[in-house]
Amino acid sequence: MDRRELTDMLWFLAVAEEGSFTKAAAKLGTSQPTLSQTIKALEERLGFRLLTRTTRSVAPTEAGERLLAALRPRIQGLETDIDALMAIRDKPSGTVRITLSDHALESVVWPKLRPIMRDYPDIKVELNSDNGFRDIVQERFDAGVRLGESVDRDMIAVRIGPDWRLVAVASPSYFAARPVPRHPEDLVHHSCINQRQVRSGGLYVWEFEKRGRELRVRVDGQFTFNTSYAQIEAAVAGYGIAYLPEDLVQERIASGALVQVLDDWSPLFAGYYLYYPSRRQNSLAFQVIINALRAGA
Repeated sequence: MDRRELTDMLWFLAVAEEGSFTKAAAKLGTSQPTLSQTIKALEERLGFRLLTRTTRSVAPTEAGERLLAALRPRIQGLETDIDALMAIRDKPSGTVRITLSDHALESVVWPKLRPIMRDYPDIKVELNSDNGFRDIVQERFDAGVRLGESVDRDMIAVRIGPDWRLVAVASPSYFAARPVPRHPEDLVHHSCINQRQVRSGGLYVWEFEKRGRELRVRVDGQFTFNTSYAQIEAAVAGYGIAYLPEDLVQERIASGALVQVLDDWSPLFAGYYLYYPSRRQNSLAFQVIINALRAGA
């Protein structure tokens, strides 16, 4: 059955239910002569009369009743399916996949999503923690979270967190046997805990800044990790100086498990942004996530 024939049968159904070509034409938004010609052409193609016409009424023939009996349950089933799709369209649901760093996850994304997700049981969120950069289009992520300076210009970027800084920390036991560094260049004489850059494969070069003077230092040490939390544990265990987001180590500093050094050289970094392709047509579920993450940024 082609699309035209299906349309003709829907018009026949309208005439049969209204019992009038005039009323059916008004309902369908067409003229009475056009509707009458359409039904006549349908009858000619089928080879039998579907409607009995009088000056006062229109009624299905026996063949027309049989066709109605076949059409009605199919149309009702289609209407039910469309209603179900409309309900999905109007209700936030589905899966949202986001790639982000472990620090972004713990400091911004999880604290903002945790309080509100119970209100949206039909939304599933996959948070893929990875400190490297991912091609969110090719790898079918809905969005990514990175520092503002790292977001490609062809992406829509929404700020979701405040500026933050990296701080150099080590355990008291580490400094018990070594001098405290007074300048970033002193770090070359210390055992430092390195971080492997997933995208480039190289080691992160520690970035410092003071009164507009920027300084980059390559450090060395016994351990290299690609996650922040492993670096924290290694620093607490006395294996060297780590350079980590301040909010991740504040409690350890307050408890005395870690000692902060080079505080006046610790620079601020642009806050985190949620980014996604500009061509994306946002689902209701994705919009819920955007609104939750941008709140209070």
